[in-house]
Amino acid sequence: MPMLDSNDVAALVYDWNELDKRRTSTKAPRFVDETIRDGLQSPSVRDPSIEQKMELVRYMDRLGIHVVNLGLPGAGRRAQEDVEALLRMIVDEKLRIQPNCAARTVEADIRPIIEISQRVGMAIEVTAFIGSSPIRAYAENWDVARLVGHTKAAIELIVSNGLPASFVTEDTTRSHPKTLDTLFRTAIDAGATRLVLCDTCGHAVPHGLRNLLNFTKGLLRGMGAEDEVKLDWHGHNDRGHALTLATLALEWGVDRAHGCALGIGERVGNTSMDHLLLNQHLLGRLDPEEHDLSCLVDYVQKVSEYTGVPIHPSYPLVGRDAFRTATGVHAAAIIKAESRGEKELADRVYSAVPARVFGRRQEIEIGHYSGRSNVIYWLRERGIEPTDELVDRIFSYAKSHNQTLRDEEIFRVVRGEAD
Repeated sequence: MPMLDSNDVAALVYDWNELDKRRTSTKAPRFVDETIRDGLQSPSVRDPSIEQKMELVRYMDRLGIHVVNLGLPGAGRRAQEDVEALLRMIVDEKLRIQPNCAARTVEADIRPIIEISQRVGMAIEVTAFIGSSPIRAYAENWDVARLVGHTKAAIELIVSNGLPASFVTEDTTRSHPKTLDTLFRTAIDAGATRLVLCDTCGHAVPHGLRNLLNFTKGLLRGMGAEDEVKLDWHGHNDRGHALTLATLALEWGVDRAHGCALGIGERVGNTSMDHLLLNQHLLGRLDPEEHDLSCLVDYVQKVSEYTGVPIHPSYPLVGRDAFRTATGVHAAAIIKAESRGEKELADRVYSAVPARVFGRRQEIEIGHYSGRSNVIYWLRERGIEPTDELVDRIFSYAKSHNQTLRDEEIFRVVRGEAD
């Protein structure tokens, strides 16, 4: 039987995802990585050193991420120093990735970004944010007139200093359309060229996102600004919808989606940038000449190491168990595929993610749900002859335990040292 190529393997999958796709955007997706800004607002993370942040930005550049949020210089001296050092690195190393910085709509936050940009000689996109939801306004005792004043002054300050201005409405998904209409028009009239729609509290569901996008696009059309003003989507994961919403936002015409590696961020975190890249790749929307995803696993592992956030064993793509099975039926199918020399088939027969594309591989383990084929495969992979007596001994041992066996346990059985 002839070997299968990647097209042959793809033909063995009936892909319901490809039926009746309602994608309104045909342009390539763009990404903003918030890992070293919004991601570091998690109360459980460790702030990486400047050298570690530089390494992470290099990874982002290699991954083809378009924009990195370097930080919030208004937070203080250390934040300003880190932003300037990172910006100089981008310039000196001629990285493709573009910088932006977050700021409240107050001069004290915006002025340091302007000064850093001028010292280094590179423009920084300023993402100026302001709370826009009625619940936030009530808690802060704000009125719309105050929001309008802050918005106008902030955007005009950014634009007058020659920097691109993005206007961020915090908690957009819980904001009243009349307030959004007023603030969006104010920001655009003042020179903003991008609106960032935020699901700050992870409130939205898919039809809510659609409603918000339809409203915003209609406003831009009415202003004659739909070609000049771009839209971003920034989501959090409180209800577990972050990845789905970011994917839909890109499908439905948003220019850029934001995320953080490992999904880190406040409360339960932001959209997972690694999962967003993974899924855009699997949807065929990423140009391999632009996006080198061979380092995606390394990137997430570095973020975990530098922030102190552990990777859950079942975390997709990067987790210890992502391509690991001890179940007899699953393992048998993978083993049969590999025995035919069909590495790609083995990768896809029980997985939607091709492990080898990302430097991973299928792992067959031994546990109480395993079959004899698991044991035989495990032994052969380690150059051990799978005699009937040895296979029976390991198989019996596995059935008497309530979890997947560790390698050292199996080696003890092989040496005859196990009870």
